[in-house]
Amino acid sequence: MEKDGINLRELSKEELLRISPLTLAYLGDTIYETYIREYLIKKSIYTKINELHRSAIMYVSAAAQSKAIKSMEGILSEEETTIYKRGRNHKKSTGAKNASIIDYRHATGFESLIGYLYLKGDTDRLEFIVLMAIQAIENR
Repeated sequence: MEKDGINLRELSKEELLRISPLTLAYLGDTIYETYIREYLIKKSIYTKINELHRSAIMYVSAAAQSKAIKSMEGILSEEETTIYKRGRNHKKSTGAKNASIIDYRHATGFESLIGYLYLKGDTDRLEFIVLMAIQAIENR
């Protein structure tokens, strides 16, 4: 789709694979948090904003995302596992603020996978992965 010189075309598989894992994680962070916010709003309509924010942190923290992706071993395709591992293993110049380096790396891999599935346009798989993450986090 193009309008006024802005192109929102789909990317080829080759183009997707050339995107930096950190770029995918950058996008994946936003996409995942949006799904979580929507989930929490629909789950608890009368919640105050501060309560929503505190609830969201339980799902979007590096520790929570690390737990979520670890629970998905065996359900990720080979392609998804490759994307996750690229993100997890990518060298970063920043460190974890409130998480262990291990959780931070797993979370980066998870966010890379979310960004990849979003750009790929695989909404069904993206939503399945998000739902699996929610279940894993809620079943502490």
